[in-house]
Amino acid sequence: MLALAGCGIFSANNDPKKNWGVEQYYEAAQDEMNSGNYEAAVKAYEALEARYPYGRYAQQANLQIAYAQYKQRNAAESTAASDRFIKQNPTSPAVDYAYYLKGLVNFNADLGLFGFLANSDLSDRDPKAARESFDAFKELVTRFPDSRYTPDARQRMEYLTNALALHEVHVARYYQKRGAPLAAANRAQYAVATYSRAPATEEALAIMVQAYDQLNLPQLRDDAARVMQENFPNSRYLAKANNRDRPWWKWW
Repeated sequence: MLALAGCGIFSANNDPKKNWGVEQYYEAAQDEMNSGNYEAAVKAYEALEARYPYGRYAQQANLQIAYAQYKQRNAAESTAASDRFIKQNPTSPAVDYAYYLKGLVNFNADLGLFGFLANSDLSDRDPKAARESFDAFKELVTRFPDSRYTPDARQRMEYLTNALALHEVHVARYYQKRGAPLAAANRAQYAVATYSRAPATEEALAIMVQAYDQLNLPQLRDDAARVMQENFPNSRYLAKANNRDRPWWKWW
């Protein structure tokens, strides 16, 4: 036992990191990061934070952990690290990057933004990651309009808006095909109200018109039809009505 204890003490005393300063810890972690060894980099940054929990190196280590987790597609871990950085360093010049990274993580989460559309039963799928990504980018754009990351965030927000609107329309169509016009109308109305500038609004309005007609709600139907015709006069749905004796929504 004494021999084993002695070996343990000897090993501890000869730990090459025992006398390392914070710069050496950071350089070692950066070497792992630059080599693409992200798992090892995370451990190295965590060791730095444990040994030197305060100061700019600890702050940067926190942010680097978020990035390394992002590179490993560990969305939850990366988001947690970004949130921790934002909470602990609200005045840091790198807060905008933390929001941007948080948006990126969720932007690419799961099977991609349209991964949920692969399932035919769309009513029970919620694109939570896409919404969280949008919220993170929106926070960045709102709080840091001059950030170097804001232009890209704006473009991604536009893409997310279209994707989320399309999801709502797919769900509305799902309900409509299964004889649930009230649920279809509600989801389509939500898409129009929330994502008014998205291309999917055209189909959402068409679903609303048809659903309200089936529900025998002529005023709501006519209001939706007027909005449809004013905003999409060349709509493919309107073009299907070749017989003037019947309303256009009866033909699709």
